[in-house]
Amino acid sequence: MLYLLHNLKDVSIVFNIFRYITFRSAGAGVTAFLVSLWLGPYVIRWLKNIKVTAFQQREYAESIHQFYSHKVDVPTMGGLLIVASVFVSMLLWGNFENRFVWILLGVMFWFGFLGFWDDRMKLLSRSSRGISSHAKLLGQLIVGIALGVYLYLDPSFDKWLYMPFLKKAIIYLGVLFIPFVVLVLVGSSNALNLTDGLDGLAIGCMLFTAGAFAIITYIVGRVDYSTYLAIPYVPEAGELAVFCAALVGASAGFLWFNSYPAEMMMGDTGSLSMGGVLGAIAVLTKKETVLIIVGGVFVWEAVSVILQVFSFKVFKRRIFLMSPFHHHLQLKGWPESKVTVRLWIIAFILAIVGISTLKVR
Repeated sequence: MLYLLHNLKDVSIVFNIFRYITFRSAGAGVTAFLVSLWLGPYVIRWLKNIKVTAFQQREYAESIHQFYSHKVDVPTMGGLLIVASVFVSMLLWGNFENRFVWILLGVMFWFGFLGFWDDRMKLLSRSSRGISSHAKLLGQLIVGIALGVYLYLDPSFDKWLYMPFLKKAIIYLGVLFIPFVVLVLVGSSNALNLTDGLDGLAIGCMLFTAGAFAIITYIVGRVDYSTYLAIPYVPEAGELAVFCAALVGASAGFLWFNSYPAEMMMGDTGSLSMGGVLGAIAVLTKKETVLIIVGGVFVWEAVSVILQVFSFKVFKRRIFLMSPFHHHLQLKGWPESKVTVRLWIIAFILAIVGISTLKVR
């Protein structure tokens, strides 16, 4: 852990640089990116050898099967590469004296395990059916409740809900803080999972979202900046900037192989772990509502599914040609690459809007 080298500052002032979050964030991002580029070809080769392919036809979705014929031999479970890159980067650059780092690693590995289990069951059944929705939800609830209870019992942790753009709009959650944490983690993990349907779509949006939170976490973790901006100060949150930077680097590295036409898909292993981590970061930094803005593409993809199901069950009519929303755009004739890039553009703009909430209050 390079962070510990700052203890050698008495030997040489040069070692003091390892104490700074900004320096270690840059190192974490570059390291995660390089690890992804280095391990990527080996992971792709390994996944192909064990025949972990991404193409599993969804029932009642025959209309989109034509768009995925080129993905028959593309391996999935690529989320293993993302998780490994983030972990290696944090081992080098993270401060493991910070409990928030341990929380994020725990959330990432737990949700990654759920996703791996789901991907593995799909592989064994040679279909789109993985573990049951109840088993997946139970796994998500376990870590959500555990984190919610842990933070609720911590008297030093803020249990208020803050609204973006409004300085005095705050709500004390009390014991409702626990189910709220569960909602954020389960919602964010499933939203990112639903977005992962096109080459580069989910991981590209993840790159912008994680980048925005790298800035947000750094500011929230500094008493001078947070006081100036009149936002909640979270003493341990600054270190999360290093983790977010690692997410950015790992996302960029994975996008290298996942861009159209994809050589590897992240699968539930990647989408659940990355979505769960985003939710945990938002909770720990008291920016749960800002996540709705910064991760707006993920939110809309999830909402499109909810609206579609509700409309069909109640009115027997569909709002979209197909959900999630990116499939609706495909069926309207948009090429896959155009759908992906345009949603990236929206994700980038939303990231800027989310960062602006720190000042516009």
